[in-house]
Amino acid sequence: MFKSIVVMAACALTLASAGAHSAQEQGPILIKFAHVVADSTPKGQGALLFKQLVEERLAGKVKVEVYPNSSLYGDADELEALRNNEVQLLAPSLAKFEKYTKQLQVFDLPFLFDDLEAVNRFQKRAKGRQLLRSMEDHNIVGLAYWHNGMKQLSATKALQMPTDAAGLRFRIQPSGVLEAQFNQLGAVPQKLPFAEVFTALQSGQVQGAENPWSNIYSQKLHSVQPYITETNHGVLDYMLVSNPRFWYGIPHQVRMQLEGIIDEVTYAVNRQAEAANQQDRQRIEASGSSQVIALTAEQREAWRSAMRPVWQQFEPAIGADVMKAAQTVNRKQRN
Repeated sequence: MFKSIVVMAACALTLASAGAHSAQEQGPILIKFAHVVADSTPKGQGALLFKQLVEERLAGKVKVEVYPNSSLYGDADELEALRNNEVQLLAPSLAKFEKYTKQLQVFDLPFLFDDLEAVNRFQKRAKGRQLLRSMEDHNIVGLAYWHNGMKQLSATKALQMPTDAAGLRFRIQPSGVLEAQFNQLGAVPQKLPFAEVFTALQSGQVQGAENPWSNIYSQKLHSVQPYITETNHGVLDYMLVSNPRFWYGIPHQVRMQLEGIIDEVTYAVNRQAEAANQQDRQRIEASGSSQVIALTAEQREAWRSAMRPVWQQFEPAIGADVMKAAQTVNRKQRN
C-alpha cells in the first residue's frame, strides 16, 4: 500500500513537472493590441503605456505587441478578428458596436450629455458598468472606457445653426444614430474608414466630419477644413475590449494583474485625452488654417432642440432605463 502511494506521488510530481516544462516551452501569453489611430493620440499612448507596464511587471509571463494606424486590422475587420482571437485587445469607438448591442448607441446621441463630466458619471454608475458586459454573447467583453474627447463639427462652411449643415456631405462611422443625426440636419452622411478621412475631405468627396480636437490635429484634418464649430455635441469614447474566451482563459493571478494595469492606464488615458484636446485646440487655432467657432448658449440650445427627435427615435432600441440613467447625470449636474 505504502509503495503504491509512493509510486502515485512520483507520477504526480512527474506530470506536474512536465506540465510546468510544457508551459515554459509555450512561452509568454501573447496579446496583440491593434488600433486605427496614431501613436501620438490618447488611445495610441494608452496602448504603449499598457505594453510598457506589462513588460515591467509581467516579464516572461505576458508579451504585448502594439499595431497602430490600421497596420494590422482596419475599421472594417478588427472586431471580427477579435472574435476569432486573431487579435486580443482593441479599443474601437463605441459607435462600432452597434451590430452587437444597441444599448451603446446612447453615447452617440447628439447633445444628450452636457459635457465629459456627465459622461464620466454615467460610465462609473451601475448602468454604465453593465454595458461593458452587454456583448459577451457575441464573444466581445468590455474591460474599460477610454476617452478621446467631445466631438466637434468641421466643415467647408461655418456651422452656427443647425440649418447651416443642410446639403453638406459628412463622413461618419458606421452608426445608425450618426446617420440619423445628419439626416435630421438635412445633411448627407457618408460612411468611410478613419484612414480615408483626410483624403476624402481634401478631395471634396465629403465636406465635413465630426472628431475630437486630438483626432483633428493628429490627422491634420484642420488643414483641409476651414471651419470648426466647437459643438461638444457627442462623445468619442472607446471601449477596451477582448475576446472573453481568451481573457477568462488567462490564469487568474495574471489576469488580476492585467486588470490592475488596465485601471492605471485608463486613468492616464482619460487625463491625457482631456489635456491633449485642450492643447490641440490651441494648436489648431494658432495654425490659422481653420476658424474656430464658439456657439452661444442660445445657438447650442437650438442644436439640442433640433436633435431631440433622434433621441426619441432610438430610445426603444437603447432602452428607456439607459436613457433615463444618462439624463439623470445631467439633471444632477444642473441642480
